[in-house]
Amino acid sequence: MSVFDVQNRVDHTSVASFLDPTGGPTIQRYDTLKYKQFDQLTDKQLGFFWRPEEVDIYQDAKDFKALTEHEQHIFTSNLKRQILLDSVQGRAPVESFGSIVSLPELENWIITWTFSETIHSRSYTHIIRNIYSNPSKIFDEMLDVKEIADCADSITGYYDDLIKMTGYYNLLGLGTHTVNGKKVVVDLYQLKKLLYLCLMSVNILEGVRFYVSFACSWAFAELKKMEGNAKIIKLIARDENLHLASTQLMLKLLKQEDKDFLKIAEETEAECTQMFVNAVDQEKEWAKYLFKDGSMIGLNTQLLSQYIEFIATRRMTNVKLTSPYSIKSNPLPWTQKWISGADVQVAPQETEITSYVQGGTKQDVSSDTFKGFSL
Repeated sequence: MSVFDVQNRVDHTSVASFLDPTGGPTIQRYDTLKYKQFDQLTDKQLGFFWRPEEVDIYQDAKDFKALTEHEQHIFTSNLKRQILLDSVQGRAPVESFGSIVSLPELENWIITWTFSETIHSRSYTHIIRNIYSNPSKIFDEMLDVKEIADCADSITGYYDDLIKMTGYYNLLGLGTHTVNGKKVVVDLYQLKKLLYLCLMSVNILEGVRFYVSFACSWAFAELKKMEGNAKIIKLIARDENLHLASTQLMLKLLKQEDKDFLKIAEETEAECTQMFVNAVDQEKEWAKYLFKDGSMIGLNTQLLSQYIEFIATRRMTNVKLTSPYSIKSNPLPWTQKWISGADVQVAPQETEITSYVQGGTKQDVSSDTFKGFSL
């Protein structure tokens, strides 16, 4: 595999999104596109650009000192978990998908997506530096929490499986090989299956795993506490809705491009459903951990459990899976104003198209999702 193949003169609008036999993208050109939606996603993400230092959290430092001990536990624990999630996302999309992507507009989106995740990681450091007298202690203790360590294992497994096999694929090619004395079979269909499962795992990460923590952050702000932090989380949620839309779109387009992915979707339906269930269960356990010493006004473990089931049901519907949960309405309707992001404006030149950021509970990808965009 070469970083640039001068012999590859194939029409880039005719290749598959990933694993095209002609190789990866060569000229980074965006005058003609196979899927303009990815270019629109990139354009939208760049338009969203923000810096955490632009958000004033001076009052948050005072607010934090006035919180009860169990409220401080809720706030600090959520920060730790959010750091973990975005530490993964700040590197994994490029590392996992970058070497097998075939379309220039999709490659550009994956790079932009990954970069935006690093802003989220920097924002948590910004918050911690301004609120805690010993910021290093927060980072050093992060993985000592079992619930955080368990989450790390579950979200990185599918990434790791794909990265390992794409490494063999790029270095050795298809076929049966011996690596360190062990037989390694590189099969294109199995590689596609790993790709599909990894994308589904990322879809769950972007669309489910943040929302217990997000709800807590916004609940503090509803009580007029930690409002700077809540605004940063609102900006992060706005970005995550774009990332969620992109993973839903990729899963949809793969099945349109290649009949193998239709078969894979059918074969892995039970596994994908269980992936959602596992994520919901972990979010519920996280809520129990947060409120083990006490709840906060307007929020408790039961409400958060119902909320995450509601979120998961919407996400599962969007990727054509049947939800095992019966809840039909949002038990925390006040979160919608935080998720919508319609009134967030960091820089004077920034404008928003709200159809992109309509709620973490309404982020569907359909044939009409990208209507109304002009380049």
